[in-house]
Amino acid sequence: MRTVPGRTDRVVVVGAGLAGLAAALRLRGAGREVTVVERGDGPGGRAGVVRRDGYVLDTGPSVFTAPEIVADTLAAVGEKLADRLDLVPLETTYRAQFADGSHLDVHADREAFAAEVARLAGPAEADNLRRYLADLAELYRLQLSTFIDRNLDSPLDLLGPELLALIRRGGFGRLSRHVGRAFGDDRLRRLFSFQALYAGVSPFRAIAAYAVIAQLDIGAGVWHPIGGIGAVPRALAAAAADAGVEFRYGAEADLELRGGRAVAVRTSDGDRLPADAVVVTTDAPWRLVPGLRPPRRPTYSPSCVALHVGVRAELPGQAHHTISFGAAWEQVFAELTRDGAIMTDPSLLVSMPSVTDRSLAPAGGHVLSVVAPTPNLDRRSGGNPDIDWTALGPRYRDEILRTLEDRGWTGLTGSIEVEEMATPLDWAAQGMAAGTPFALAHTFGQTGPFRPPTLPRRGPENVVLAGSSVQPGVGVPMVLISGRLAAERITGATR
Repeated sequence: MRTVPGRTDRVVVVGAGLAGLAAALRLRGAGREVTVVERGDGPGGRAGVVRRDGYVLDTGPSVFTAPEIVADTLAAVGEKLADRLDLVPLETTYRAQFADGSHLDVHADREAFAAEVARLAGPAEADNLRRYLADLAELYRLQLSTFIDRNLDSPLDLLGPELLALIRRGGFGRLSRHVGRAFGDDRLRRLFSFQALYAGVSPFRAIAAYAVIAQLDIGAGVWHPIGGIGAVPRALAAAAADAGVEFRYGAEADLELRGGRAVAVRTSDGDRLPADAVVVTTDAPWRLVPGLRPPRRPTYSPSCVALHVGVRAELPGQAHHTISFGAAWEQVFAELTRDGAIMTDPSLLVSMPSVTDRSLAPAGGHVLSVVAPTPNLDRRSGGNPDIDWTALGPRYRDEILRTLEDRGWTGLTGSIEVEEMATPLDWAAQGMAAGTPFALAHTFGQTGPFRPPTLPRRGPENVVLAGSSVQPGVGVPMVLISGRLAAERITGATR
């Protein structure tokens, strides 16, 4: 593994999102002097929070998995997860709602989940489920240490028995075929393949290895942090500050270079922070780091419209997380990733965390987050820069609400008291390449050693990268891991 040469005693981390916080904790735990510079007024990055009129709206990720990664991150400075976060395991991790009117509750308990599948699709499919969940767990085990939680400098780094085992399991075939061989019921096929969108690709193009995403949120369970997802970066930042990490909020960063190295970070409020190494976690780091080149012919993930509302309504019978599938399927992915078109029959992710956590809404109220995938703004990635989101945004918001009303959230529209919405234009204004919060798509050519590494070969020799745009990829667990990988480029392997 390549590491930063020379002294690395003083490190400046640019960005207090999950990747930057993870890197800061790892570096501080390894004895480095660490300063974090963040342009926002607090920690979180994409895991943002809006507080208004008694409602707490998480404006970033809504699904929290793999708490063991957070626990390991905190342990770097001798902290315990239970002392910093109150996590509630969800008995029903998802409710899958289908266009034919049927639904399926995904339970954390496997036998309860199998009983639900038997009710929906028969005992043979319940047996298929048990086999598939066992296969997912093994697939995840094979990939974690070899492909995910590891810095990769070359495709040759993958050579070994785990790669052969993954090939034998069909890990480089198509995800849609992999899931199709496991289940006969089309509803179950959708349930175990929609996660490909998290990786920015259609299940009809994604490699089967990305079935492991379902292991994280279906096979291994989902938790809710009391206080919302925003409680996670707040806990990490508090632990880092207690360990001696310095935070500079409300400041933009600029790198000062000398002789092929970054020697300091200058802040927009006039400070100069000397640095032996710098960790950059911005979404498009080449805009900040001189000499760093953007990916050649990149393919970006689809974007989304995210609508967050606080409603004065009970909305009885709804689950914490609901995947609401439309009738269309393959057509939807073609619209998003090939045609640059809005979904004609949308599938939506709806989160209502106030079902679990009453601290998020006033009495008689709830908070909801709705994620509707849309094309990004990059034509080469199948996106559409010609969509006028300024004009379309309000109309699309109304369409999303009508769709939810039709699918069972009756009374939602007339009960909204607060709301926040983000479109691809908003993501672009926040500095996200192609106007997508999901970064580079996980195509084969942008996966593993083919994804930008945490230590680029071009640019300053002591500037390290972390976040969604580099190894290992997109999602809360992945960006926390990227923070560890970035820290190890500075400290050397510590495991």
